[in-house]
Amino acid sequence: MTGQSLFIAMVFAVVGIGVFGCALFVFARFLPGHLWQRAVEEQSLPAAIVLAGVALALGWIVAAAVH
Repeated sequence: MTGQSLFIAMVFAVVGIGVFGCALFVFARFLPGHLWQRAVEEQSLPAAIVLAGVALALGWIVAAAVH
């Protein structure tokens, strides 16, 4: 992998994470309460599943950008 392709992969990863973060922020604004508080403090399984999906999606974005 050359330096230029590594740079392009990093740019795509950063842009993908930024877009995903904005989408998550908009999604969280429509949910009642705080998602992290529900998942951790109240031990809500549905909230934990949503956060796990977020983590998986973030991993797929980074993997697609690097691949």
